[in-house]
Amino acid sequence: MIHGYSIGGGLNLACCCDLRLCSDKASFGMPAARLALGYPIEAIKRLADIVGIANARHLMFSAQRIDAEHALRIGLAQQVVPLAELEAVVDEYAGVIAGNAPLTIRAMKFISNQVLADPADRDLARCDEMVAACFASEDFKEGRRAFLEKRKPEFQGR
Repeated sequence: MIHGYSIGGGLNLACCCDLRLCSDKASFGMPAARLALGYPIEAIKRLADIVGIANARHLMFSAQRIDAEHALRIGLAQQVVPLAELEAVVDEYAGVIAGNAPLTIRAMKFISNQVLADPADRDLARCDEMVAACFASEDFKEGRRAFLEKRKPEFQGR
């Protein structure tokens, strides 16, 4: 949840998050070029993985701030809402995620991180294990039953 400035280290911290929902008052920037600072490769890769190299270069080379709508357009933010609604929207969104199958969420997070990893470093066997565990779980059975019965599933994480 971002409601103000996400500048420099704050931008790096935001890039460490899986998702970024922000208010229409949020702004983002990397002022390093104006301050003669260097950023480590990990931070630059994180930003480039999210917004693409051209947008990352724009933020790095220009040191200009971008507003929330621009952040949304380049994939830095997933949603922009009025400041007064931000906390409620984030709470509701977190509830939606929390209501989904925990084994699947865990697997998708791991696998999406593997997608970003160097191909030589990917743990494809673990990806396959996690997918198989989802299909073998009680939650999978519950999800199918709930779908057929047209009700909300009650996942247990097993």
